[in-house]
Amino acid sequence: MEILRYILYVILAIVGIKVAGIIIYFLFTFAASMFIDTKKEYDKESAFYRFLLQSTTGIGMHIMRIRYDLQNFDQIPEGRQMLFVCNHRSNYDPLISWRVLRKFHPSFVSKAENFKVPFYGRMIRRCCFMTIDRENPRNAMMTIDRASKLLKANEVSIFVYPEGTRSKKCKLLPFHNGVFKIAQKANVPVVVLTIQGTEKISKNYPWHSTKVRVKVVGVLPADHVKSSKTSDISEEARDMIAKDLEEYPL
Repeated sequence: MEILRYILYVILAIVGIKVAGIIIYFLFTFAASMFIDTKKEYDKESAFYRFLLQSTTGIGMHIMRIRYDLQNFDQIPEGRQMLFVCNHRSNYDPLISWRVLRKFHPSFVSKAENFKVPFYGRMIRRCCFMTIDRENPRNAMMTIDRASKLLKANEVSIFVYPEGTRSKKCKLLPFHNGVFKIAQKANVPVVVLTIQGTEKISKNYPWHSTKVRVKVVGVLPADHVKSSKTSDISEEARDMIAKDLEEYPL
């Protein structure tokens, strides 16, 4: 009985040290994020803040008990950055996507509200994430130009949700064709992804783990993208996503 008590004390001590370490690390990350200028648009990502973004996300996903099923990632071109497009089901989609695609340094074209999230909103700015104003075509084109310049400089990859917003009913929404101009202007391939399972995370946690599948369903070569209309590229990418979601539901 005495031995069991000592074992329990050791377990509690280890858990306490681990929890304390996580809290300290997040506090450090929060403090570091305060040095980021929220009014500046960065054209070079910070390796330091990218590391903090990835590591804290990894910790968070571990706590949330996320299990990954990554398919066809060997189809992603090597050697330079690219445009990623994907369906959008949950607020967890970007976190999981920038985590599993971390070797490609994805920077997201995102809504302005995400840049107000405590300390994460600052860090994504320092990692070249950018807002897009879909209500103002001129401002939207400025974002598209900025994203294409980052791709041309091979600084980061760009990740876009062509639906423009998450689908709360998990039904694929119409695509905004203009986002594909990013790939055209930068002359880069478009990698088409599907993501499934993220809509179940909040419901499953903390009692159950959640399986999330991220799958590469196609790659549109740069020369094909360059020579096609954005509406045609958009339709092609959407058809790939719709077909996969219909044929292989999670």
